[in-house]
Amino acid sequence: MRIILSHTKMNNSNHKIPVGIVGIISAIGIVYGDIGTSPLYVLKSIIHGLPDNQWANPFYILGAVSCVIWTLTIQTTLKYVIITLRADNKGEGGILSLYALIRRRYKWTFVIAIIGAAALLADSAITPAITIITAIEGLNVIYPHIPIIPITVFLILTLFVIQPLGTGALGRYFGVSMTIWFTILCLLGLYRLLPHCDVLVAFNPVYAIRFIIEAPDALVILGAIFMCTTGAEALYSDLGHCGLKNIRISWGYVKFCLIINYLGQAAWVIYNPHLINADINPFFMIMPEWFRLIGIIMSTCAAFIACQALISGSFTIISEAMSLDLWPYVHVQYPTLIKGQVYIRSINYILCALCIAMVLGFCSSTNLEAAYGLAITLSMLMTTVLLFFYFMKNNKPLWYSIPLTLFFMSIESGFFIANIQKFFHGGFASILIAGFIFIIMYSWITGRNLKREHNSFDKLDDDYLAKIIAVSHDKSIEKIATHLFYLTRAQSAHAVESKITYSLFERKPKRADTYWFISINRMDEPYQFEYEIEVLVPYKVFRIDLNIGFKVDMHVEQYAQLIATRTEQQNLVNLSSRYSSVKDRRGDSLYVIVERTLRNVDINFINRPILAIYSFIKRQFTSDIDMFDIDPSTALVEFVPIVVSEYENDNKTLKQLIEQSKMSVTGKLESTDKE
Repeated sequence: MRIILSHTKMNNSNHKIPVGIVGIISAIGIVYGDIGTSPLYVLKSIIHGLPDNQWANPFYILGAVSCVIWTLTIQTTLKYVIITLRADNKGEGGILSLYALIRRRYKWTFVIAIIGAAALLADSAITPAITIITAIEGLNVIYPHIPIIPITVFLILTLFVIQPLGTGALGRYFGVSMTIWFTILCLLGLYRLLPHCDVLVAFNPVYAIRFIIEAPDALVILGAIFMCTTGAEALYSDLGHCGLKNIRISWGYVKFCLIINYLGQAAWVIYNPHLINADINPFFMIMPEWFRLIGIIMSTCAAFIACQALISGSFTIISEAMSLDLWPYVHVQYPTLIKGQVYIRSINYILCALCIAMVLGFCSSTNLEAAYGLAITLSMLMTTVLLFFYFMKNNKPLWYSIPLTLFFMSIESGFFIANIQKFFHGGFASILIAGFIFIIMYSWITGRNLKREHNSFDKLDDDYLAKIIAVSHDKSIEKIATHLFYLTRAQSAHAVESKITYSLFERKPKRADTYWFISINRMDEPYQFEYEIEVLVPYKVFRIDLNIGFKVDMHVEQYAQLIATRTEQQNLVNLSSRYSSVKDRRGDSLYVIVERTLRNVDINFINRPILAIYSFIKRQFTSDIDMFDIDPSTALVEFVPIVVSEYENDNKTLKQLIEQSKMSVTGKLESTDKE
């Protein structure tokens, strides 16, 4: 008897974020921190990559700035703002949201998704280091002997220490602060650009093309140019927080301010060749002397806000990855009431340690520039690949999908080749971090899939239900709970895993008054929440199907109790305690999680290390009890062998040994008789 007691949906309210001045300013504060602090180091890095006698050569400077302008136009504006932002998942964006849209049809694309996610997380370990140290290095202009490294480490520690508090009410001022920052960028650029308007020729793409073709070190410098667009992925990731129209409108202002600032820096470099050296930072030099200390303080504040947004984004990526079964469960906290804001302590500690290690290992922004950019290039490439499959899933014509994908891949591949040149100079750091994260994710996914391949199921038919009722009525069995809940992965309402059968009837028969089988399915829609109940035996056996979006928190015990209450209201179950002294109280509940262990399993040499890593990860990370948000006092975890059929193999082997022994004994007896 199937009875659907509730069938509801929770859609993302951010999908309809209103467009207005508040939304636009909020988008500037949330989305553009990374890309908005890139003027701190992009032109500085370009100059550092030029030959010694060409630091102020107009051909190089105008060509490089032209490349910056057109990179922002093609890569950021065209790819992300115009095209990629359309690939939203009920208003949510980001590489994992994009993967969630296509994973049912293209299952293997999980590899693409985790490469991109791993690269993004690796970038989160480098960006705070290079952004903050570059801002603090501006103090060298005023105080040449100030200790940069200790100040940077202190600020990074402060940044991560305050993460458990959340941004809260302070976050609403980030938009205003970053709007002021972009306005200052524009004014500083105009201050140096207006006397030298001839620099505006950099808008001509011919300068960029000539630079790429003719400049002998163009490939190396392209790696520095790419840093102007590293924050583009954040536009897509923060789509759900700000809304499509707010991001698009605000980008117009942000892009204008960025380009004016780059042009102002270029004008200063070209017309002040006598002041240029390999360590000069044009960003601080375009400031009037009276404004430099104020500018450095503002740069540090902007860097702080940018890093805050990036770290929060890392927590969100991990949270989404857990929901999509791409990352082992870790404890998630909610420091504020702001929707979508999460804090993950273990990730916070790891990112903090990595950022400080980057500062101490590379010691300067110039050295860190070599480590920066490679990982994010890889992430952008993966987004482009997933975007192609999104086009295919939505039946976009091939004449549109293929040329567009190849166009962006050719640009990003060029940047990747340029950045790979820096591998032995520091780029290896980001690849090592991304590689380590990828191994964790791949081993976790593959390990879970290998275990699922060995899943066996029993029919939840009348005979099976009769056994449950018999156990429930058997007074010789000690009652384990009034209401017994089993978490199952069986997709059919008429099947149950063999491991649950083993737990229910064989390991230790479990007598209860009511039995509930809960199936949890993570859905592709981010904020979907549905549940339905099948009454298998009235007042005795039930199945609950929970369909939860990948951005909905998994409070399984809370959901189960709520659904049980709704079932009682329909007069289909009695939740009262069966003990006479407390009949007026609700009966006790027990949640059983059945885990399978690796015992006597013949695994090939390829999967053996993967399963070993998976088992190690499983032991180190948070348990399923925490993952499902179940009170430990009401939970029971049982372990059964991963492959039940192995016992049959063992029995066959034992029989073979017995037969061999019999033959051996028979042979000896025959030889004795002959003698």
